[in-house]
Formats: sequence, C-alpha cells, structure tokens
Amino acid sequence: MRTHHTVLSLAAAAGLLVLTGCAEVTPVESKPAALPSTAKPSAPPASAPAASAPKPSATHDPDALRAAAGLPTAPKGAARQAFIGGLDAIDRDIVHGKEDKAISRGIDTCSAIKSNPGDRPKQIQQTERRWSSPTHPEGHGAAKAAKILDVAHKNICPTF
Repeated sequence: MRTHHTVLSLAAAAGLLVLTGCAEVTPVESKPAALPSTAKPSAPPASAPAASAPKPSATHDPDALRAAAGLPTAPKGAARQAFIGGLDAIDRDIVHGKEDKAISRGIDTCSAIKSNPGDRPKQIQQTERRWSSPTHPEGHGAAKAAKILDVAHKNICPTF
C-alpha cells in the first residue's frame, strides 16, 4: 500500500510541475518496496507518457505563454527602459532595483486592464495590491497606483 501512495504522490507532483511550467524535473530513482506475496497492487504503477508533457521550449518561454494568454510580451530595449524610467519618475522605491520583477508586475497590470475594461477604479485597486515593496508592503496608495497603471498601459499594453 505504501508503494501505491508513493507512486500516486509522485505522479501528482509531476502533473503539477507540468501544469505550472516549472523548471526541469529530475526523476527520483528509488526501488519500490517488495509487496507481500498475498498482496496485489490495486493499480499498475503510473508512468508519465512523454507525449503528453509540453515541450520544454513552450514551458520555458514566458513570452510564448503570455502571447497564448492574450497578454503582451515583456518589453525590450527602449520600451523596457521607458517603462522602468516611468516608474522611477513616480517613486524609485516602486522598482527598488528589481527590474525583472517590475516587468512581470507591469504585465500583470496589463492583465488587470484587459480583465476589467473601462473599470478604472477596479484597475487601480488591483494595481495597488500588486505593486508593493519592502518599504510599502501594503502598496504605494491609490494615487501612485493610478500613475503606475498609466505607465504600464502606455509602455507595455497600449492596445488594451
């Protein structure tokens, strides 16, 4: 029975990793415990078919995943600098030295715009919750959130 639970647990964990697109998984090598001669396994050992797993290139390409979800890709070059510069102009603590995190949050802000078209108060509320920093763990306030929303809209998702 213990082997059955171990196999099911490993299969569930592998399924979650595939669904979340986590980094490469190295299988754990282990020998199943010997079953008593009278015991029969209730199900055959689970094995993950290679054909059902997404290709590594698709799960490791955030821009491809974002595009598939209808979200913009991460800005590059001048667009990236304009976004980071716009945030720094509001308050340098917004980015606080974590540009990649800011880009991710900016794309998330675009998701709020897309999910709530025409509902600026809701967009601001979601932006305020999303944009925190070590010195502002509850967010930067509604006024700054509105400015962050505008910078993301202008520089990452102007077509939303």
